[in-house]
Amino acid sequence: MLGPTLVPLAPASILGLEGPCWVGPGPDGGLAVSEEFGDVQLFGSAHQPLDSLGTLTGHTFGHPTGVRSDTEGRVIVADELRHQVTLFPWARPPICLLLKGLEKPLGIACAPQGQLVVADAGDNCIKVYQCLGEMA
Repeated sequence: MLGPTLVPLAPASILGLEGPCWVGPGPDGGLAVSEEFGDVQLFGSAHQPLDSLGTLTGHTFGHPTGVRSDTEGRVIVADELRHQVTLFPWARPPICLLLKGLEKPLGIACAPQGQLVVADAGDNCIKVYQCLGEMA
């Protein structure tokens, strides 16, 4: 049995991106979209462009890949070239999370137990990190 057919709501609803790679939930019901060798663009719940994390924070990305927001609306971005994951709290400077052993972080997820899960294509594994302190 086949599942339901998906119909695009608006095939050209988000234009002007430079090599969109990953899309994930953004703050307040919006979207966060990483651009290849670029920035991370933020969109509101109606898909309206808001701003980019680079413009908002002055942060320079290498190759942003996996993006998502946590339960507090902070955006988390994996950066393949910098071998790191960065937390972007609202109205505060970005925080490089201390994640040891990342080779090529691509996808990220937040587990219900407060863990950060990272898909690392460099050594073909999933890495699970537990926050040991306050994350801004």
